[in-house]
Formats: sequence, structure tokens, C-alpha cells
Amino acid sequence: MSKSKALRTSRSSDVVNQVYSNRVLRSEFDRNWRTEISRSGYVIYVATANRAKVEVILSGGVNKRLVFPRGGRVIVGGGGTSHYSKPHRTITI
Repeated sequence: MSKSKALRTSRSSDVVNQVYSNRVLRSEFDRNWRTEISRSGYVIYVATANRAKVEVILSGGVNKRLVFPRGGRVIVGGGGTSHYSKPHRTITI
């Protein structure tokens, strides 16, 4: 079995609706995102292409890859709370 096939079968994936998290320690966005600042001070990331990806490290050591359609949004507010638009796919990595 190839290494990539083994990795694919060891990951769990779900399609989820709108969620929020205050457990995000770090996020890395691929090049398919535009950044905006709202009047209230939120940072808003907007997906500019289908399959735009964000890799997040959560407290507790869990790593996830989030995959959004074009127009998907990640809104980051005070205290590190992140809101994720629906629907998007989550993959535990």
C-alpha cells in the first residue's frame, strides 16, 4: 500500500455546518483567501476558490484541515474565537 493511500484511509472527514471554536492555537491559510477587516474589528477571511484550505492546530494537540467552497468565510474575533461558515469539510490530520 502506498504511503498516500495509507494516509487517506487514516484520516476522518466530516461535512459540518456553521461552527465556532475558541480552541484554535494557530491557523495557516492557503493562497485561496482574501482578508478583510470589519468595522467592529473582526478579521474576515473569504475563500476565493473552491477547495480553499485552512490547517488549524487546536488546543489538545488535534490538527484539522478545513476545506471551503468559494465564498466560504472564517471570521476571527476577540479572544481568538473563530467562526466557520457552512458548509465546509473537516479532515482530522
